[in-house]
Amino acid sequence: MNRLKRTLLCFALALPLAGCVAYPVATQTTVPASFDRSWNAAQDAARDVGIAISRADRSTGLITGRRNAADVFISVLPQADGSLRVVFDAKNLGPQDQGLNGAFTQAYNRRMGR
Repeated sequence: MNRLKRTLLCFALALPLAGCVAYPVATQTTVPASFDRSWNAAQDAARDVGIAISRADRSTGLITGRRNAADVFISVLPQADGSLRVVFDAKNLGPQDQGLNGAFTQAYNRRMGR
């Protein structure tokens, strides 16, 4: 009798699941930004934060410039997975330039629509 009760209980619990339907969920895929868009956003963001660009070599992905006494290097690097990596580096930062990395990152993200 105990076995019969367990069987009926399992059947009673499984019955509501028979009417369940699983629907596919739409997922948003992100497409990596194009090199041109990232390159232009990096240059424009640099100008936005007051970096005077002295050289922009698209073939190597390197942008160099200055702000006050700081030497600035920005690289737009294609990755193996098709994405891009933007690297910001500044040397000789004076007290007035301590937030330059954050300011550039904000300007770049704004230019990229993030």
